Amino acid sequence: MTTPRIVVMGLGNILWADEGFGVRTAEALYAGYQLPDNVEVIDGGTQGLLLLPYVEEADCLLLLDAIDFGLPPGTLRVFHDDAVPAYLSAKKMSLHQTGFSEVLALADLKGALPRAITLIGVQPVELEDYGGSLTAAVRAQMPPALTLACDTLRQWGAAIRPREGDAPQLNDASLRLDRYEAERPSASAACRIGDARVLFEEEN
Repeated sequence: MTTPRIVVMGLGNILWADEGFGVRTAEALYAGYQLPDNVEVIDGGTQGLLLLPYVEEADCLLLLDAIDFGLPPGTLRVFHDDAVPAYLSAKKMSLHQTGFSEVLALADLKGALPRAITLIGVQPVELEDYGGSLTAAVRAQMPPALTLACDTLRQWGAAIRPREGDAPQLNDASLRLDRYEAERPSASAACRIGDARVLFEEEN
């Protein structure tokens, strides 16, 4: 059986408080777990159609994002397969979700939609705090979101396990200041989180 190519994609804007939930959770997944070669973690940011090649490469796609469910702030929800593009098309919280719903639609039109898609999303508390960190209620949902993400990856056949020893546990506060953040590409490019981390480790 062919090993599936799995893409984990954090979506959102880290400059606007809880909009950064998806990217921060993706970073925490990469920092805290040893992932096999067939799993790639992407900081998708707000790139819209620029993310199409990553989606087309994936057999299985795991999305992490802040989503307006119309539920109490901090609520965590999970959607699977056909419900993901349907939900993103129906409920748009910001322009990046409009753009990403178009990515999924175009991938589907080209016959390149991943065979399995899961969206793990949190209801944001604050979106208007430019430069602000995740709110306490949303940050508290990162551990359960990581658990759901790990469960999903294992269901897709990925052998993942927590990193051992003194592996850095990146969190919302430290990522705002350290060199890892400085190694991000410009806002016009998506970031393979692993590539950015390699740059950081090689220079330190």
